Amino acid sequence: MPPSFVYRITKYAPADRDEHGHYTGAQDTVSDHGPVEAAYLAAIAAFAEVSDIDRLEIRGPAVTGFVHFGVEPPVEGHGLGGLFPPDLTGYHDGAEVSLAVALELVRAMLRDQGAWCRLEVGDAFTVHVGWDQYLYVGSDRPCADAVARTRELGLFPEPLTASPYAAEFDEAEVTEPADEDFWTRVRTALASQQTLLLEEAYVRNAARWHRLTPENLDTVRAGLGPRALLTVWPDLTPDVDAVLAALPEEGAVAFVWEAQDGMFSHAIVDDTEYQELAAQVADARAACVLPLYLDERHPLLCAVLPDSDGVLRARW
Repeated sequence: MPPSFVYRITKYAPADRDEHGHYTGAQDTVSDHGPVEAAYLAAIAAFAEVSDIDRLEIRGPAVTGFVHFGVEPPVEGHGLGGLFPPDLTGYHDGAEVSLAVALELVRAMLRDQGAWCRLEVGDAFTVHVGWDQYLYVGSDRPCADAVARTRELGLFPEPLTASPYAAEFDEAEVTEPADEDFWTRVRTALASQQTLLLEEAYVRNAARWHRLTPENLDTVRAGLGPRALLTVWPDLTPDVDAVLAALPEEGAVAFVWEAQDGMFSHAIVDDTEYQELAAQVADARAACVLPLYLDERHPLLCAVLPDSDGVLRARW
């Protein structure tokens, strides 16, 4: 069950809304990177304090993809620099962070720097950042003192029945666990094809690529990130020129290639970037093209890593 007490916290005065609830005042829709932003963070801290929360769980983490819808431009590192290492170790579904780190994650989301996630403590507490500096806090307690503190900070807490960003409103894309049956099917496919390509999505819009063989399967499996989305594809094609020639006339695709040093790379490209791509992959060993849109993707296998107890908790 979601928290019983949910508030929308904004810098937008209710008196400045029209009959449809649309804000008509002078406040900007981006963070001021200053006192108003600090007030948002102080408000969350107040709700966490009265809810007796000092650690939160990251759920559904994402980083900037090939399309960035934010008002502010994305920054290198997605706003996570100083919080997580460059490879984003520790930033995954289910990772637990201190309240201080959670507040910095909210700051990055308010600044629209590229990272986004839900922050939760089971059914007891939630924090969601939406568009245009709309913040949603939920608790299993009324939090009257925190509501009063939020008003003192110059912000406007308004009660809601639920956050529009609550996970309950999402439709799961993948619900199959990467259990022993899944790995048995991977081994069966390898027995006939010898090599496969594994796409390991460790957060939304970020992936690592692995070539699977019967010999390295256990090693690759042991190094996969927690709760990763695993998609198995046929291996790359060594005829890179043929892959380039088969690129669609329009639309965006994912282009994956293996460099001479054995490193895998991928890029999202459209027809305006094919010439640049061809130069970039001129010395590649092998490559393939993968569709981006869910209804066009037809992998050999797709599943999500469960937790160590065998329960699938990740949200994809």
